[in-house]
Amino acid sequence: MRFNPKARLDTGRVRDRGRGGGGGGFGGRSGGGMAIPGGLRAGGGIGGVLVVVLFLVLTQCVGGGGGGGLPGLGGAAYDTSRFADTDRYESCETGEDANNDPDCARVAVENSLHDFWSDELGGRFQPVDQLATFSGSTQTGCGGATSDVGPFYCPGDSSIYLDTTFFDAVLERQLGGPDGGFVEPYVLAHEYGHHIQNLLGAMGKVRTQQGPQSDAVRLELQADCYAGMWARAATSTQDADGQVLISELTERDVQEAVAAAEAVGDDRIQQKTRGQVTEETWTHGSAAMRVRWFRTGFETGSLDDCDTFTARSL
Repeated sequence: MRFNPKARLDTGRVRDRGRGGGGGGFGGRSGGGMAIPGGLRAGGGIGGVLVVVLFLVLTQCVGGGGGGGLPGLGGAAYDTSRFADTDRYESCETGEDANNDPDCARVAVENSLHDFWSDELGGRFQPVDQLATFSGSTQTGCGGATSDVGPFYCPGDSSIYLDTTFFDAVLERQLGGPDGGFVEPYVLAHEYGHHIQNLLGAMGKVRTQQGPQSDAVRLELQADCYAGMWARAATSTQDADGQVLISELTERDVQEAVAAAEAVGDDRIQQKTRGQVTEETWTHGSAAMRVRWFRTGFETGSLDDCDTFTARSL
């Protein structure tokens, strides 16, 4: 993946909160943390993420209410202005910066996703409030989160959160996922897909939380499909001045996305963490399902073809 050196980057929606404070009532081993659909709570040390991952790796923070958002969180009214922003992205100005710095590459990917979905949805589009990186722990519109949660989208404040150490510490080392330059863009595209679902009302369709045909699985597979849609069109996305943002996306990049999707399939995770596969507890879909739906989005580029909620076969 290569960025156009002439492209200009917009850092207005990308924030870094630095390292969150300890103590303060969430995370850690005390059992606090973010509520997870199905009654689990995110928390504990990095080893515990392999349990939490069944619910939250590349995932949603989804409540059961209609129209997106979690019950009682106030939706977009959640105030994030009190959180300090570090200067992590201050030097990210051009596509050349993105080619040389993974932090700036993150900005460029967010800009590309913003442009793609703005064109795709037209008047229905609203940008994410922020793509926020953090270390250790942070507060969100979905409650307190620690690094153990993995990357996630919070409909409570329309924001994407991630601790960037996740990719090496968890996805690669613990789950056996790929180590490549397009892995993080795939993850960000998946999480942005949840934002699109929030805008279009798909989150309000989630009633059943577990099982290979459950609504939760359908939600996750649709986000994978949306990630594929963006990847298909990535090299045509533009900055505010009409300069192409991404100059090259190779078949190797696509294969890295596919390998990442496989690594976070429920069956792969269960086999690695439990030594057996239990389909009735699936929340994200099998490795084959995730690859199939990413490929569907990549090959068709169609919102209609990504309608997993009406699909008879996943």
